Amino acid sequence: MGYEPVVLHRAVQLLEERRKRRAAEREKAREEIYAQLPRVAEIDRELKGTVYQIIAAALKDSRDPVPAIGSVQERNLGLQAERARLLADHGWPADILDGRPACPKCNDTGWIGSQMCDCLRQLCTQEQIKELSKLLDLGEQSFDSFSLDFYSPLPWKGESLPPRENMEFIYEVCLNYAQKFGKFYFRNLFLTGAPGLGKTFLSACIARTVSERGFSVVYDTAVNIFARFEEQKFARDRLEAGEAKDETRRYLGCDLLILDDLGSELTTPFVQSALYTLVNSRLTADRQTVISSNLSMDQVRQRYTPQIASRLEGEYRVLPFYGEDIRLLRKGQL
Repeated sequence: MGYEPVVLHRAVQLLEERRKRRAAEREKAREEIYAQLPRVAEIDRELKGTVYQIIAAALKDSRDPVPAIGSVQERNLGLQAERARLLADHGWPADILDGRPACPKCNDTGWIGSQMCDCLRQLCTQEQIKELSKLLDLGEQSFDSFSLDFYSPLPWKGESLPPRENMEFIYEVCLNYAQKFGKFYFRNLFLTGAPGLGKTFLSACIARTVSERGFSVVYDTAVNIFARFEEQKFARDRLEAGEAKDETRRYLGCDLLILDDLGSELTTPFVQSALYTLVNSRLTADRQTVISSNLSMDQVRQRYTPQIASRLEGEYRVLPFYGEDIRLLRKGQL
């Protein structure tokens, strides 16, 4: 799973800032302890000296260095015990000056070999949620806060299920999709229906949950996404083209792309091509996508090419939203 460069950069910066802060705090504590307990300063100097003694003992000619090394090590352990006792007697943690890493698995580097450590992944998740919050209100939007109260339990014209029963099913699909991301039966979702029925809300819930599970998530509107593809192709200089290319890489390479409001864009031949490239590339790479749209599948067939419509119908689980506009219902309660 690959995080966006801006997310990874900020997370690495945070890790480095925390490392520097701990080093500064340790140095401050060292100054206080040495002033309060001069014997600890003496012990630390002696401990540094034992390293050279061990090296010297190992290099001595015509002598077995093992007894000398053992004697130095025994002296070293005695000094460490005295140091720990002095610190503890005066209310200091015994290991406060040892410089132990906050994360022993990676020694605060953020990496275990070529694999990202959990400590860095947690920071990436934190920064990713901040990035998503610029476009989505992730403060209150979660599966726990989703309510079915605004969906009618009464039959709905032209539909086999009442809105509430339909939304119960959609909610369960979205919840399981997010909580079992990568292992759920449905790989891609297409949320379709009129405005104000909860498509963006549930998209935000999915984004939050998948992010918290350590996957890279990119959310953007159809208008913005296709504008970036267009900038990449028609940019006037290399800088603009490079920036646009970085953006399109985000859309193609993230673990989960949430494409909001498909159909709001001006559907030109270029947009048709870009949408096909986006959908097909992510399917080929087995990367998952959630698309929300006010268009019905019939309207999708009319608006986009048969190749696009075929992939959306065949590779996406279509979830139809219907009922009364929740925004208007909430407004009426104020």
